Amino acid sequence: QVQVEESGGGLVQPGGSLRLSCTASGSSLSIYRMGWFRQAPGKQRELVAGIGAAGNTNYADSVKGRFTISRDNAKNTVYLQMTNLKAEDTAVYYCSAAFRYWGQGTQVTVSS
Repeated sequence: QVQVEESGGGLVQPGGSLRLSCTASGSSLSIYRMGWFRQAPGKQRELVAGIGAAGNTNYADSVKGRFTISRDNAKNTVYLQMTNLKAEDTAVYYCSAAFRYWGQGTQVTVSS
């Protein structure tokens, strides 16, 4: 059983930065396509960024140029570096391995 856990959320002012981390137990994440998703109140969960096993990445248009997804297979961790944060980035952020295994989410709030 793969267990995924997110960390690194919090409260940040507009224009600020945060780095989210996603770790797993029960399996190496290196074999999976990984994704960061987010869900804001009253909205559907949406894909923010994805990274394949080979390192290929894709991003939602709304975060291109501001967010960077990366993976460190030696640490069994996937990161989401978020910069120039906006109020509309406020959401619960979820990590997913192969769109099958999900974490509990970490809250990101962007507010002054």
